[in-house]
Amino acid sequence: MIVLLDPLKDERVEESTRLMDIAKKAALKVGPALRDAFRSNMAVDYKVDLHDVVTVHDKQSEAIIRDYILAEAPDSTLLGEEGGSVGQGRVHWYVDPIDGTSNFARGLAFWCVSIGAVVDGEIVAGAVYDPIADHMFSADRKGVWLNGEAIRSRAIANEAHATLITGYPVARDFRLDGKAAALAHFGDLAETFSTLRRPGSAALTLAHVAAGWCDAAAGFGVNPWDVTAAILILRNAGGSYRPLTLGKVSKAAPAHQCPGYVAIGAGGSYPRLDRVADAICAQRELKAQG
Repeated sequence: MIVLLDPLKDERVEESTRLMDIAKKAALKVGPALRDAFRSNMAVDYKVDLHDVVTVHDKQSEAIIRDYILAEAPDSTLLGEEGGSVGQGRVHWYVDPIDGTSNFARGLAFWCVSIGAVVDGEIVAGAVYDPIADHMFSADRKGVWLNGEAIRSRAIANEAHATLITGYPVARDFRLDGKAAALAHFGDLAETFSTLRRPGSAALTLAHVAAGWCDAAAGFGVNPWDVTAAILILRNAGGSYRPLTLGKVSKAAPAHQCPGYVAIGAGGSYPRLDRVADAICAQRELKAQG
């Protein structure tokens, strides 16, 4: 039997691997400086409100990442959390130089560098780098790795014995959902799961679900630079990522453009988490419709 190879498919795989390598190297370029700055006496500024922290290290790191990516992949458009959109190329990069800046600024070791690449609307490569633990999570069209070793997601089957990570609710959620409703949703989750944690950093949280270090995660106010790389990492590891529109984007929007998500490791089935997430999403969709 003659097996016909698809040259286009091979080219796409090769491109995704090249883009993954660029993402990894870009993240590693800023790692040492961020480690040196961590737990130092740094100036902190605020963006939207007192919950939205930024430091000079965010801006400097993004500039280094941007310059490296555009030099290595000139046919690129780069959207960074701090610097906005740069370039007009076919490869779309989503960059968060420090996902978990509040943790970084206060000395809590749960933050990361997140870099994802999208081609023709599909996430094809990503890197999430934790400089403190020196953990490099990466993925392309072929697979997913932690420090070069293949990983597989795994989760406890029953949510009563599982660990959930979520930042919900914050002040923004009180405004959008009402304080009573938001606290009721949080209470449902706290009573349902064996353990509930709020460490911050969506990208690193999703990478931990991919590695099997926690069972599930949920977010209700994320941006594309927070989750693009981690979505591919989680899905390639066998976990599930369900995007939530929250009344902000079309139901046809790609997962990385949606502002909410439910992520569950392989083998987990968490109906209460799904019900709470669906209730929050439905309420916000109704509110958006007026």
